[in-house]
Amino acid sequence: MPSIPSRALALSVAAAFSIAASGSALAQKRYDPGATDTEIKIGNIMPYSGPASSYGLIGKTEAAYFNMINDQGGINGRKINFISYDDGYSPPKAVEQVRKLVESDEVLVVFNSLGTPSNTAFQKYLNAKKVPQLFVATGASKWNDPKHFPWTMGWQPSYQVEAQIYAKYLMKEKPDAKIAVLYQNDDFGKDYQKGFREALGTKASMIVTEESYEISEPTVDSHIVKIKSLNPDVVVSFVTPKIAAQTIRKIGELGWKPLHLVSNVSISVGAVLQPAGFDNAQGVLSADYRKDGLDPQWKDDPGMKKWAAFVDKYMPGSDRSDNSLLYGYGAAQTLVKVLQMCGDDLTRANVMKQAASLKDFVPDTLLPGITLNTSATDYAPIAQLRMIHFKGDKWELFGDVISADTPTPE
Repeated sequence: MPSIPSRALALSVAAAFSIAASGSALAQKRYDPGATDTEIKIGNIMPYSGPASSYGLIGKTEAAYFNMINDQGGINGRKINFISYDDGYSPPKAVEQVRKLVESDEVLVVFNSLGTPSNTAFQKYLNAKKVPQLFVATGASKWNDPKHFPWTMGWQPSYQVEAQIYAKYLMKEKPDAKIAVLYQNDDFGKDYQKGFREALGTKASMIVTEESYEISEPTVDSHIVKIKSLNPDVVVSFVTPKIAAQTIRKIGELGWKPLHLVSNVSISVGAVLQPAGFDNAQGVLSADYRKDGLDPQWKDDPGMKKWAAFVDKYMPGSDRSDNSLLYGYGAAQTLVKVLQMCGDDLTRANVMKQAASLKDFVPDTLLPGITLNTSATDYAPIAQLRMIHFKGDKWELFGDVISADTPTPE
């Protein structure tokens, strides 16, 4: 009877389609170490101890954000396994920990590791291994160099761009000022210093002193006393949070009232301004790209409502005045966006390709008008800021969004 061979043929055709479909599905999924059907391993280095330990909250926020994403089903069905190690802000320790992440844990990417010295120490290693060093948690301009380091990308505005904005502000508002610069004697501080001096150009003679300190120094009080003896009108502090708090407090204790600008990395109300004393901090200037978690103007903002709900559920009891909560959330949200864009092609090359394809992406925590944009030749996602000044117990915005050109280093 013809029915038997017809049935056999039908089964054969069905099996062939099944195999073809299966093969097609398998072909669509591409993985490098750190990615499977069920998991994406993300590596991270943070100074949970040591002189920059106040930044440790960034890593804790990112861990909590990824927990939230996992609770929501993960990324395209895959759960994030976030592996974060302490380097104590020590470059040799950072190198050791990154090797562990790559060679033992086999992470897909190293994400948002903090500190210019630490990231500098392992940048060549990760690029040689072709492991993404993605959304580096420092504003050094060197992270925007896709020609020489195609596996390294920054996230926040660069220190040189930020310093240029301060220089332009001072040349306009205080063109005859005598300026003192306090900076950390490493790549972090020198990047700011270089951008500031270059932006002043022929007006660099406004700088009366450039005083450096070592990150290992317990206090910078003696440096502040030395700077005051030169009687500058303006103090520009290219420093980390602990030193910023000391600087603001010491200037206040001396009864001295120069115009004081502090770097964006040191504007946390909880980690810097409170320890310094609000009375001492009045009128301090800086620039920012993030909303303020305590500012009532954002109470009805959809993005900040989501951030507040996240903090309530995943980081209860956290100090909302510490902008590390905003930073960690925004950076983690950006990584999730990139991994979603990767689909089932979770190769390291595709992660970098998608990271270099962001168009007007807006994390919940960024100020209106500031967006993330990248390309194969521009690895600086955020290149806009607004000036802020400290009044009462919070920062207030003034002026418009300032965009900066971010040329790629030759």
